[in-house]
Amino acid sequence: MKILAIESSCDETAAAVVEDGCRVLSNVINTQIELHKTFGGVVPEVASRKHIENVSDVVDKALEDCEMTIEDVDAIAVTYGPGLVGALLVGVSTAKGLSYVSKKPLIPVHHIKGHICANYIEHPEFRPPFICLVASGGHSHIVFVKDYNTYEVLAKTSDDAAGEAFDKVSRVLGLGYPGGPAIQKCAAEGNPQVIRFPRVNMGEDGFDFSFSGVKTAVINYIHNAEQKGIEINKADVAASFQEAVTDVLCGHLIECAEKYNVKSIALAGGVAANKPLRERVEEMARKKEMSFVCPSLGLCTDNAAMIGCAAYYEYKAGVTADMTLNAVANLPLG
Repeated sequence: MKILAIESSCDETAAAVVEDGCRVLSNVINTQIELHKTFGGVVPEVASRKHIENVSDVVDKALEDCEMTIEDVDAIAVTYGPGLVGALLVGVSTAKGLSYVSKKPLIPVHHIKGHICANYIEHPEFRPPFICLVASGGHSHIVFVKDYNTYEVLAKTSDDAAGEAFDKVSRVLGLGYPGGPAIQKCAAEGNPQVIRFPRVNMGEDGFDFSFSGVKTAVINYIHNAEQKGIEINKADVAASFQEAVTDVLCGHLIECAEKYNVKSIALAGGVAANKPLRERVEEMARKKEMSFVCPSLGLCTDNAAMIGCAAYYEYKAGVTADMTLNAVANLPLG
């Protein structure tokens, strides 16, 4: 089964053709990072306008790269939430139009499910049940994947997502956007033990996340130093902040897996590209005798191949949509 998938939930306009859920025939991504660097973060209105400009060319390129036309695919898939509503609407409208004119089934896909399913593309032997940490600029979830179509959210953030905290700390340190790669690069030259930034546990079981406190602690540390005329070591601050976030993300993931007696864990989302996090989770998984997978760096950030993979399992479960499909900015996972 060949699925043409479209992803436009934030600032990447992406399209891919995926066969049988795991064979990626093409995967095209047009990123807006350079455009949004000027503003220090994603501007929703600007992102939406660029999606409109880019989406047709990106879809055409995805089909061209695998020498196919719209008639050669079996279904059209699209991210319909969560995300920036204007950006989502561009992808949804495009997919609905393609589905209508080609008379191909339309498959709606949850963005977080797409991130989780990215693991199946490069690890087809990896299968549910497993516990997955999904961490990105907009999401920090721990999800119990019971089977290919059954997801239970075990933990989520009560305020800032991990990636959002990286972006804001990077901005205050003057490292630029996006914050994740900038913080990681700067932190490589620093000592993560110099400053003890707070680690916060939330919720009844202590698995929920809160990154507002650590973000504020870093900002206050920098401002206090500036007021006293003390020069800060940016590398030490970045390393200490990264260490605090990594401790919490990794710790909660492992604790959830132990509580639910699940021996397989995974990472997903843009923050999953962070090298110290990947290494820490891999080390802990080895010590706990758990199997562990994570997508390659290109499949951690937003892309359409992961949407095509998720769509395959949705379609097998009988999930399709009609022309009333709409974008849902705060679509829950369940």
